[in-house]
Amino acid sequence: MEYRNLGKTALKTAPVVLGGNVFGWTLNEKESFGILDEAFDLGFRTIDTANSYSHWVPGNQGGESETIIGKWMKHWDDREEITIITKVGSAMGQSKKDISEKHILKAAEDSLRRLQTDYIDLYLTHWDDDMTPVEETLGAYQKLIAAGKVRYIGASNLSPDRLGASLDAAKNKGLPRYEVFQPEYNLFDREGFEKGTRSLCEQEGLGIISYYSLASGFLTGKYRSETDLGKSPRGAGVKKYLNERGGRILATLDEVAEKYEVSMAAVALAWLLHKPVVTAPIASATSEAHLQSFVQAAELKLSPEDMQLLDRASAF
Repeated sequence: MEYRNLGKTALKTAPVVLGGNVFGWTLNEKESFGILDEAFDLGFRTIDTANSYSHWVPGNQGGESETIIGKWMKHWDDREEITIITKVGSAMGQSKKDISEKHILKAAEDSLRRLQTDYIDLYLTHWDDDMTPVEETLGAYQKLIAAGKVRYIGASNLSPDRLGASLDAAKNKGLPRYEVFQPEYNLFDREGFEKGTRSLCEQEGLGIISYYSLASGFLTGKYRSETDLGKSPRGAGVKKYLNERGGRILATLDEVAEKYEVSMAAVALAWLLHKPVVTAPIASATSEAHLQSFVQAAELKLSPEDMQLLDRASAF
């Protein structure tokens, strides 16, 4: 499997990053261990999680995903074989979004404890609180990096202005630099990233790991009508895709998937991988079949004609 550099860091990743949002949500601990074992054996050894996963589940408080990953990592002797991405700043329950120094330093210790590790490979600002000066946020990361608790930093969901201000502060004030950006980006949700932070990310050479890469499962073909929404706990988030454009995208995915005899998910992920700006899409898996679609995506070579078909079908 061809591994890719995460931006300008020394970190490498398989072409698909394993999403950890399902651990402690749609998968229990034992099931999560099974998926992690299979993914690891297939070569997918970069795991994306967050301290807030999965606080939305009744009875959860947040941190469940990190806890499961931490327990699983104790099975492996070589921590360096695993790349852990986690995030800070998201609102959990009734708390507000927070990227102040005080919050980041405490949250990092909590994440390290749950993950049962001495360091986080890539620590991301999950959401912006729009109040904390970027210098304060980057200064907190500087302390964590100096202490050996974080290797590199990145960001998700920042506006072009705040991302630009953060990169300028890093350059002009000797602060750590965001090296990876995590936007919402998939065949359906294109406009926000393509009209927003994409040009800045390209200009600055940031690694891009997209989230909702399969549009909450819509791009797998599992949900084609409102009657399909009850198929999983994630179905409620798919209704917004059930329109004429969504149908056009699914029809084109069907066509390309049939041509190559692969899953629709593999084609949707491969479309992202064929975008020069994208390093690796993030996708979660709850079965071996899902992981096999990751393998197919990593191996699939879409033609320029295929890309044009998919681009036209998903045009916004």
